[in-house]
Amino acid sequence: MKVVIDCDDAAIDLKKVIVGHLSAKGVEVTDLDYLGKKSGAYYPEIGFNLARTIKNGTFERGILICGTGLGMAIIANKVEGVYAGVCHDVFSAERLRKSNNAQVLTMGARVIGPELAKMVVDAWLVSEFQGGGSQPKVDQIRELERKSFHPEG
Repeated sequence: MKVVIDCDDAAIDLKKVIVGHLSAKGVEVTDLDYLGKKSGAYYPEIGFNLARTIKNGTFERGILICGTGLGMAIIANKVEGVYAGVCHDVFSAERLRKSNNAQVLTMGARVIGPELAKMVVDAWLVSEFQGGGSQPKVDQIRELERKSFHPEG
């Protein structure tokens, strides 16, 4: 699995922890380091950039970290076909994948500590979409998304 990660200035330290954790587990992780390329960038640009790499298929999963995780989730969900959610507990991280088939996990460095963040990431990465009763709901999300992005069609 190819994972991509990025963060804003509020989450640089937590991003380093997660990159190290994933690398130690043998997960192929790429840090987009948008801030390193564009100093002073705000989270909307950073999150949008990562979400577009998910949409174009370069990466299977993405992790975005800001102060709360909320802004990153909002912007990642603005990219058609990309689904993101903020999680600060293991159960929500599992459900984000198993029930919602989300490709992007967001977290808040001001909300979650490094050890719990590692557990949340691990739970999310090993979880897969279960389909079943969630399938019609995810299908409906995709249909409503299509209507939102393409109202004429």
